Amino acid sequence: MSLVQPLSLGSRTAPNRVMFGPHVTNLGNDERSFSADHVAYYERRAIAGCGVIVVEGASVHVSDWPYERAPLASRCADGWANIAEACHRHGALVIASLDHAGGQGSSAYSQQPLWAPSRVPEVNSREVPKWMEHEDIVAVIEGFGAATRLALSAGCDGVEINAGQHSLVRQFLSGLTNQRGDEYADRLLFARQVIQAIKSAALAVRADALVGLRLSCDELAPWAGITPDMAPDIARELCELGIDYVVVVRGSIFSIEKTRPDFHEPTGFNIDVCRSIRSVLPARVAVFLQGSIVDVGQAEWAIGEGVCDAVEMTRAQIADPDLVQKISKDQQSQIRPCIRCNQTCQVRDARNPIVTCVGEPTSGHEMQDPDWYVSSMSPQTVTVVGAGVAGLETARVAALRGHSVTIVEKSAATGGIAAFSGPGQPLVAWLNSEIDRLKVRVELGRQFDGSSLGDSQVVIQATGAQRGVAEYEVGVGAEVLEIADVRRGDSVLPETGLVIILDPIGGPIGVSLAEELGERAILVTQDNIAGNELSRTGDLAPANVRLAQRGVHIQRRSVVRAVEQRGTDFVVRVQDRFSGEMTELECAAVVDAGFRLPTAPIEGTIQIGDCVAPRTILEAILEARRAALAI
Repeated sequence: MSLVQPLSLGSRTAPNRVMFGPHVTNLGNDERSFSADHVAYYERRAIAGCGVIVVEGASVHVSDWPYERAPLASRCADGWANIAEACHRHGALVIASLDHAGGQGSSAYSQQPLWAPSRVPEVNSREVPKWMEHEDIVAVIEGFGAATRLALSAGCDGVEINAGQHSLVRQFLSGLTNQRGDEYADRLLFARQVIQAIKSAALAVRADALVGLRLSCDELAPWAGITPDMAPDIARELCELGIDYVVVVRGSIFSIEKTRPDFHEPTGFNIDVCRSIRSVLPARVAVFLQGSIVDVGQAEWAIGEGVCDAVEMTRAQIADPDLVQKISKDQQSQIRPCIRCNQTCQVRDARNPIVTCVGEPTSGHEMQDPDWYVSSMSPQTVTVVGAGVAGLETARVAALRGHSVTIVEKSAATGGIAAFSGPGQPLVAWLNSEIDRLKVRVELGRQFDGSSLGDSQVVIQATGAQRGVAEYEVGVGAEVLEIADVRRGDSVLPETGLVIILDPIGGPIGVSLAEELGERAILVTQDNIAGNELSRTGDLAPANVRLAQRGVHIQRRSVVRAVEQRGTDFVVRVQDRFSGEMTELECAAVVDAGFRLPTAPIEGTIQIGDCVAPRTILEAILEARRAALAI
């Protein structure tokens, strides 16, 4: 396959054409330097054969402190050295990402004003940055040079300039953020000076150092930003200064959610603009395709079609660190899929403080987690009750450890709720394929009881959750459907009439049903905005755009008090959380997308997942592994 063929980068050669790109991990320490966790995280991908590893971006100047544990280049020499040494042992090239977030940063940690080309308020915080004086600009340019010398002296094979989504360099390139009247009205001047400073510093350390450029080629703001039509000329001019590779990305201050979108966005969204960049650059400049490239087939196609020379597959390697190795061994069917849920791979708040993956929770925890697959010294006969994600993962890991496993599932299909709601279907499909490959016995349509035990020595209960108790009054004759039953097909919505969706959680399940129903849906939320919890994945604003486009009516700040029957229809009585005002909503059907409760415990079993406490796929997978390892 083309993906695992060597790639010429400048005067160097990468062992293959797969990149693990820079991203926020929060694995750093309080001194803003790289930690042993960083080393383990990157080495894990190198062990599996990743060709090019670009380390988390480091701020080149103290004026930039975009998040609490953001690395600061002046403190990263030892960390870069440790990462480079660890990854070089396995043949990977190691690139240091050099960064400055400019006006898209944060002053919360530095307590100093943000630096930016112009006084354009930061979109999320509304903070107005400081207009960079000439001496500020010089200081940052010198910072890029100093960081280059440090990174290369530490053993890195090159540096990558961030002119992408969250970048001061891009802010100078763009009419959205560069409104200067001095010499920097030439919007490419700052980028040219940064490249020249880096090239000069690189030559002073090692002649074969690589210089890469991560370039936003579509700011998704055509009224003033960089457009796909403009990008080829920008790329060509900057690459003439000695750039060895370009990573084609998109996004700007007005499109943060588009920089790494979730499953609502098609994969490969940068293919067209990447093709145009590849067509204007000389062959000596390698072009990397980026943008939800999680499927090996699409990546291979892009290289074969001349869209790019190589691909960045970052989320795919968070989901499966062994991706490259499995490609090399022609084991593509065994690659754990990235479902692009963005639930834990994006570090956003205290609930997901460290990068990881719902399907591969050891990502980001390489130094803490045990070897889940160590062979058992005493193989057991194991029965797993329930074939949701937790049950399937328990069976998979237990089988890999050498146990004899049987799954008992009362329904006619595996996967539980994840099989028919949310983005988890690819993960369920992969788990099923692994269960088949490992020859785990699956008994569907069978209720577990004592006769199901056979000669089992261990029984693990993974029966998931059940409908919760309504916190509102349900009148005589009124019917409230549970969303799981609707999704499963056990309950059918009427073909006409309004459908009220009760969503006290603010998660993706209620929102997705409302989106599908469009103008027929009334989404009742206790929050000021629909899908409040979608902020964790970056889908909050896009989801509300989709709901508006579909004509969904949103009943905000509302607590459900009663559901009553009125003739052939239903009435939902809601109360405003702030004013106490009562409102009646009429509809043809009511669907509850609220909280669920654990299923009843089965005596003598080990309980895991939602039957302990209803949570997410991440906890289901993690508890499944712990149970399988404990056998």
